[in-house]
Amino acid sequence: MNTSDDGTEAGYRLTGPVVTVTPNPAVDLTYSVDGITAGHTHRMPPPLSRAGGKGLNVARVIHAAGYPTLAIATAGAGTGAEFSAELQSSGVPHELVPVAAPTRRSLAFVDTADNETSIFNEQGGRLSPSEWSALDALIADKLAGAGCLVGSGSLPEDAPADFYPRLVAKAAEFKVPCIIDTSGSALLKAADAGADVLKPNHHELMGATGIGTLDAAAANLLDRGVRLLFVSCGADGLRAYSADDRSRAWHARLPEPLTGNPTGAGDAAVAAIAVVLAAGVTDPRAMLTLAASWSAAAVLMPAAGEIHHSHADLTACLELTSVPTRQPTEMDHAS
Repeated sequence: MNTSDDGTEAGYRLTGPVVTVTPNPAVDLTYSVDGITAGHTHRMPPPLSRAGGKGLNVARVIHAAGYPTLAIATAGAGTGAEFSAELQSSGVPHELVPVAAPTRRSLAFVDTADNETSIFNEQGGRLSPSEWSALDALIADKLAGAGCLVGSGSLPEDAPADFYPRLVAKAAEFKVPCIIDTSGSALLKAADAGADVLKPNHHELMGATGIGTLDAAAANLLDRGVRLLFVSCGADGLRAYSADDRSRAWHARLPEPLTGNPTGAGDAAVAAIAVVLAAGVTDPRAMLTLAASWSAAAVLMPAAGEIHHSHADLTACLELTSVPTRQPTEMDHAS
């Protein structure tokens, strides 16, 4: 594993930038509220506003950690101009495809009294066939020399059903490892396409497969063709399943869960996995260790796309265990 003598994380040398693709980006607004009571009026300070969407959050974390990245996304109308201006000021390398539909908004309300976060996501507007073609062309143009390709998040209304499978195929054509972080039928399609890595949370995994146990749901995606599966389990940490060894999973967690804003934890995990893959390292334990520490460090920050400077210390505190996997039964598939 890529660690220093004291057990903390060491730097990786990437073969090329991590290219992230966010087909349904958003202007993220994060509000901090000291207690939320349903049906009541609340006063709060102005929100933290930034260009967001899962792929943008991944690129922000990678850029902040000092690794090369390129964020690809769309931007449209007035909110698109706001999105573009904030992204420009952030310093994150990016290229945007202009579209007619307004960039959507995503609202996160962080209840500081109860340490709970509620998220409200607008649905993304339709893209025209020519706009989808422009996005595809930009992705293909940037894959030469890339270290890893990440496709993250939901798809806008009436998106091509094969968008993520085509992303997986294009990455394979350029011999670039590909990570897909999505949900629902798009998650299943990415698995069927043979994605190198999928990263759902446990609710998304069991919801997409219709299987009520974690091991059985993971086995379903491995059967479909994914090589590595990382599953976020909330306060219980992160679990990794590999097609190369179906007898066990690797599980990483902190001795005690952290309190804070978990909105960007999954994106930070994807960022870490992408960095390790882009360095040519294929050991799932190395990916899991960095992903778990960055994910935990994201919880300590006020908004998605950031990780706390203590992530190296968190790496040293992680409990990494090998867990035997339970073989699926007919009852699992019937649940």
